[in-house]
Amino acid sequence: MSTHKLKILPEYYQAAASGNKPFEIRKNDRDYKLGDKLELQEWDGVNYTGKEIHVYVTYILKGGLYGLDKAYCILGTRIIEVIKNEPSKITE
Repeated sequence: MSTHKLKILPEYYQAAASGNKPFEIRKNDRDYKLGDKLELQEWDGVNYTGKEIHVYVTYILKGGLYGLDKAYCILGTRIIEVIKNEPSKITE
């Protein structure tokens, strides 16, 4: 099992942290596998806010089906923990 650190925008962070969005639609460029851990780090477009959600991948729907582009996948997720750290000044 692997751990993947991924950015998540504030509007999606809120939905994921509350449990209302138990999935991620992502480019399938990281060889995701069942049981992988995703560390979803809230990114406001300039900086990391310090908020994170750690989730396990519980389901993978690969692209090429149901209108989903072959380069993408839908990852079913289950929350492990929600973390609030100090905001980071790391920018891209």
